[in-house]
Amino acid sequence: MREERHDVIVVGAGPAGSVTARVAAEHGLDTLLIDRNLEIGVPVKCAEGVSKEIEELVTLDKKWVCAEAKGANIYSPDGTKVVMATETMEEVGYVLERRIFDKFLASEAARAGAQVRVRTEAYDIIKEDGYAKGVYARGMEENTRIHAQVVVGADGVESRAGRWAGIDTRLPPSEVSTCAEFLMCGIELDSNFSEFFLGSKIAPKGYAWVFPKGGDCANVGLGICGDVSNEKHHAIDYLHAFVRNKFPEGKVIAEMYGAVPLSGPLNESVADGLILVGDAARHVNPLTGGGITYAMRAGEIAGDVIAKAIQENDYSKKRLKEYESRCKDKFGKRLNTGLKAKKFFFELSDKDLNTLAHSLEGVKITELTPWALLKELIKRNPKRLFGLAKMLF
Repeated sequence: MREERHDVIVVGAGPAGSVTARVAAEHGLDTLLIDRNLEIGVPVKCAEGVSKEIEELVTLDKKWVCAEAKGANIYSPDGTKVVMATETMEEVGYVLERRIFDKFLASEAARAGAQVRVRTEAYDIIKEDGYAKGVYARGMEENTRIHAQVVVGADGVESRAGRWAGIDTRLPPSEVSTCAEFLMCGIELDSNFSEFFLGSKIAPKGYAWVFPKGGDCANVGLGICGDVSNEKHHAIDYLHAFVRNKFPEGKVIAEMYGAVPLSGPLNESVADGLILVGDAARHVNPLTGGGITYAMRAGEIAGDVIAKAIQENDYSKKRLKEYESRCKDKFGKRLNTGLKAKKFFFELSDKDLNTLAHSLEGVKITELTPWALLKELIKRNPKRLFGLAKMLF
């Protein structure tokens, strides 16, 4: 078996992994970024909507921005429309082309000095005295023992790297959303607005979305909670029904499937010699399912903390906990608020959702964030949403 040595090994070249690798390399660390797929960014497992907060993290490029949404329309089960429109948006400001965007982030890591290697899959972790000290990986030619001072698990939902290091990354069905999505063309849509559809018949414990991708094309998908997924009622079944009703003449040119954690952040996302980032650490808003900007921010923090740990020659769980505390300070409140709101709304019936939507008829919410929507709902339904207000505020 071939042997390699690096300062940092990052497993997974999604946004979290690539940003971690870039920042670590910028600090002068010998960094290796590996991805099991033949091509970074493929297959796409994402609705590709991202908040305008991304402008704080990277300079926008028209090559990987498909569309800029001017607002969002949310439809209740009975079709009542709630309009959210503003120039300063958070949750869905842009629709990306993840195939290009993910490659861009990986190329930024490479430009910073990181080695990037595709078709390389980690299949176990190297442990020494209880510390993660690298990974065993299989590549195109041979298996390799890759030694590193710190291992970064950026390998998605129910991270295997985390489990190998002793972190329980398993999720019960009630805390994961199973998603299906079509890239469709030949459909009629308002390219300035993203659309969201609620209701137990459309997407139980979830929602359907339509994200414009330019021209007559859009990502059309939905997610449902794992505990309501069963035989003949999988996400793909609901999606087929939604598309038949909404876009009967539309043409499907690509299919995408994935899972999104809805649990809020892991209680522990570090171990001796290991850090989890992005979906692996469950850095996803449980209410909306959005996670790209959280993943990138976590990557920035992880890369910085790793550099300090290596400089101090201290890779202990205690030392790496700085990463957890900084993530909590940066975006933990938003994720926890999203979790509380998700739990509340998952208990509402279609009738309840219709009533709430009716209370917003004629109201134009000019700050497109989930928090602005929640505040407006509570303002107009103080008695009905007293429990939610108490949880959140």
